[in-house]
Amino acid sequence: MTKRKLTEEQVATFFVDTTFETVENGWPEVAAFLNECDGFEQSPALDPEDYGRFLMIIVSANIQLIPKHFDSGVDRQVIQRICSKFARALDIGPETFAGKVKQYRAFMKQINQPSKNVGTAMTRAVFYKYHLNQYQDAYFRDMNTPEPNIQRELKCLMDHFLWDWEAFTESYRVVPA
Repeated sequence: MTKRKLTEEQVATFFVDTTFETVENGWPEVAAFLNECDGFEQSPALDPEDYGRFLMIIVSANIQLIPKHFDSGVDRQVIQRICSKFARALDIGPETFAGKVKQYRAFMKQINQPSKNVGTAMTRAVFYKYHLNQYQDAYFRDMNTPEPNIQRELKCLMDHFLWDWEAFTESYRVVPA
């Protein structure tokens, strides 16, 4: 079986379009889950339309995985094109968007130590970026850490937002544009 060829530009377009669609459709489900979660003392009342931080978490996590699945050089080109396309869609400069991705990746790495699990990093990032600590039981609120049951259930949801880059690279070969 031969792999279908895609240019770096096509991969970036596919990733950006699919990510926007997935986040726009998925965030209301994640927000509803968190708003109804029994693990909180009161509902965080998350807005199903407030998905900007969620988008950055999903994009940053998936970009972090790209170098593991693409050849050196190709990975940088794909990431650069992804950042350019997101920047254009959000009407900001590509350097600004790339800087935000870098900040989110650093933040996720920091809050996730010592774990290197990207799903856990995404889960913790949602928890901190949406200020969910204040709605927890006092014990976990004082420790400033997600309650383990909430974290486990949220991680199951977050894992659905990770691209299966391995399957992608088994089906497609990325060639320079």
